Amino acid sequence: MALWDGVREFLAVADAGSFTGASHRLGISTASVSRQVRRLEEKLSCKLFHRTTRQVSLTEAGQLYYGHCRTALEGLEEAERAVTNLQRHPSGQLRLTAPVTYGEEHIAPLVNTFLAQYPGLEITLQLTNQTLDLLEGGFDLAIRLGRLKDSSLMARKLANRSLHVCASADYIRAHGRPHTLSELSRHNCLLGSNDFWRFREQGRERLVRVSGSLHCNSGNSLTDAALRGIGLVQLPDYYVQSHLDSGALLEVLSEYREPEEGIWALYPQNRHLTRKVRLLVDHLVEGIGQSRS
Repeated sequence: MALWDGVREFLAVADAGSFTGASHRLGISTASVSRQVRRLEEKLSCKLFHRTTRQVSLTEAGQLYYGHCRTALEGLEEAERAVTNLQRHPSGQLRLTAPVTYGEEHIAPLVNTFLAQYPGLEITLQLTNQTLDLLEGGFDLAIRLGRLKDSSLMARKLANRSLHVCASADYIRAHGRPHTLSELSRHNCLLGSNDFWRFREQGRERLVRVSGSLHCNSGNSLTDAALRGIGLVQLPDYYVQSHLDSGALLEVLSEYREPEEGIWALYPQNRHLTRKVRLLVDHLVEGIGQSRS
């Protein structure tokens, strides 16, 4: 017999003063109420009620049990109210991590507007280009860019991104426009974290090793260098799209562009996704979508 079996019926009988009254309160049959109380008495090895044809009253053991059960039930009801209130008005801690530059430009502003909407929260946003362990670091959420490695993490796509190779008109006038991947070896290619660029050729991925005069792990700095005519860059659209739209940068090798990749929100598979995390993810999806529309 489970711990709480019969307790609800016992309390209803004690409050109503009869089995019939308890059945009306609970919306079940009188026989069912009586059966549950009898099983509870058998479990406790004592009688909880004095029963006569006219009334039902608590025994001494019943009075003692009633007091403890009523306190416990009130505690459960208070816990339910607290959880319900938390669901309606999220509060407490939220920890997430994101890549540095993308986090600064796109995630942090959305986290700030989310925090303004839910001031009962305390949010820790750790910006790092390292792939941190969510469970070990106690993170509720991680923002990851591009292809996901196989893992036990659950993922929700926030948006798509595409990689563009581009340069300023001044650079192209001075050095020419590359038309094939092999021509990249003759160009000054401004590099980020890797010394190769990714392309799609004849339906297959192709990695092309490139070199140039600048190595920098900041997409903004690489974009600035390209705008100044220093060389070619391969960067995600959120760095260069506005400059492509304005004509400040010109795309090259578009026929070799890789298919779109995802921008992801990851969370541990074995951790219950609380409402505050769901709300934040929804907020990120909406915010990133608006910024790209």
